[in-house]
Amino acid sequence: MALTVVFLGPPGAGKGTQAEKLQKEYGFYHISTGDILREAVSKGTELGKVAKKYMDEGKLLPDEIIVGIIEEKLKELGNANVILDGFPRTVGQAEALDKLLNKLGRNLDAVILFEISDSEVIRRLSGRRVDPKTGKIYHVEFNPPPEGTEVIQRDDDKEDVIKKRLQVYHSQTSPLVEYYKKKNKLFVVDASKSPEDVYKDILSVLKL
Repeated sequence: MALTVVFLGPPGAGKGTQAEKLQKEYGFYHISTGDILREAVSKGTELGKVAKKYMDEGKLLPDEIIVGIIEEKLKELGNANVILDGFPRTVGQAEALDKLLNKLGRNLDAVILFEISDSEVIRRLSGRRVDPKTGKIYHVEFNPPPEGTEVIQRDDDKEDVIKKRLQVYHSQTSPLVEYYKKKNKLFVVDASKSPEDVYKDILSVLKL
């Protein structure tokens, strides 16, 4: 039976890193909402065209469009193991996801909450630097750029922007955490640990 897993956690909690490991070892398909929206837009699917109109106008996409695009992707993937990252963001979206999985004959196996302090997120993200020529990402503390490499700090890695992103994340996520707790689907991992230890915790949650 294909596994369906939701990753919840703030930016910088390491969700992408863990999704990559699961992809390599267990063939999980990482569905990041931003990526599949861009894909639907570039393919020019019906929903992609509608989504593009909203995005061009700088408006938030209605839930039914996001859910529709996720449904298209899940149908395309058939019986693959899937990680949903960046969706659901609200209780309304979580309810829509329950209905969608039911319709597709899938179960939601686990919602993994990457728990990490705001100060650690700020330390991780505000230290990121990008080489504009190669796109390679460095970190002033954990992975400094080679001497002589000119790097820049992206706007969304600046501390005041990160704080705003964290505020939005907390206000959206608290109700979701409660929703999944009540359903006994929520599992918490300590995302401040090393990536290897976080990965071991995720494998034990998923019984892999």
